[in-house]
Amino acid sequence: MKIGIDGRAAKWYRGTGIGTYTHELIRGLNSTDCSNDYLIFMPQCDSLSNLKDNFKIQPVESISSNNFWDNVKVPNILNDANIELYHVPQNGVGLSDNISCKKVITLHDIIPLRMPETVSDRYLRIFNNELPKILDNCDGIITVSQFSKDDISREFNFPLKNIYVTPLAAEDIYKPLSKCQSKALITKKYGIEEDFILYVGGFSPRKNILGLIEAYSKLSNKLKETFKLVITGRKGPSYYKYKSRAEELSVSKNVIFTDFVPLEDMPLFYNATEVLVYPSFYEGFGLPPVEAMACGTPVIASNTTSLPEVCYESALLIDPYDIDLLAYDIERVLSNSLLKLTMVKKSLTRSNEFSWNKTAINTINAYKSIISS
Repeated sequence: MKIGIDGRAAKWYRGTGIGTYTHELIRGLNSTDCSNDYLIFMPQCDSLSNLKDNFKIQPVESISSNNFWDNVKVPNILNDANIELYHVPQNGVGLSDNISCKKVITLHDIIPLRMPETVSDRYLRIFNNELPKILDNCDGIITVSQFSKDDISREFNFPLKNIYVTPLAAEDIYKPLSKCQSKALITKKYGIEEDFILYVGGFSPRKNILGLIEAYSKLSNKLKETFKLVITGRKGPSYYKYKSRAEELSVSKNVIFTDFVPLEDMPLFYNATEVLVYPSFYEGFGLPPVEAMACGTPVIASNTTSLPEVCYESALLIDPYDIDLLAYDIERVLSNSLLKLTMVKKSLTRSNEFSWNKTAINTINAYKSIISS
């Protein structure tokens, strides 16, 4: 097969779910596939510079905007008539009409349609105005969970047989490390000296950070004195709402907002924490729980959308709207060393079922099916 891939998100959107997916998919394809030929449209990316001979990079220049979605909306024009299939990983944005080969997009989820109040106006316009045309122009959809497959098919009446599920995985950097050393490095770099509960992810309202802060406020005074709540992620407009709520609940001195954490430091946080809490209202997949599990970290996650499928029986699953239950389960994990040890073992076992090589192999099989259809 001769495959073209829009790889721009691997460089321009690194550190997000879509950027990580694109980067790790290319790495996984490079690791597993020696027989098919790939043409990757991508700017210079040092972490993907040592690809095999069956991979060719077509350089792409950035335009003036600093916004990722503005950049990728300029479609790649494919002039190579030998390409049999073209893959656009960022929800199809940037898919050109001016190509005659088969076309596939990765549609990670349809959050803008399910929870429009939680995304930017620009992103919502893309979904409302462009996605129907994109779907009319593609021959297949790759998505990241069975939940998303069913959700997409219902919303757009897209045939289930033309939607392919390729679950994601944690990157190789996520693995068990010394808890003591990880905590020491976090203390040195971030000034966090206490034990802590961890949240990883964006600041979107759908992530339910307000609910997490409220649940934390319901912990016993002894636990709040012992364990801080650490919330990672770039501080956006919602930060002030979360900070204000922590102050209203009299826990602001115990809630730490780290702001952006570089990728190389994330394994330290996962290994240093007592538990990852991920009470999101809606996920197409949910990478942080898988990353945490790969580090052997206990996970509490929502029992909604894709998260039960991803976490299966390895996490405590809670109703994200039930703040009392969330507080109860956090307290259980912090107070019960036997439960915590059991969860560590389950996390490691579950994480081993995901790998980017599996994602790549599933993707290659999807390519074959779409080309032959």
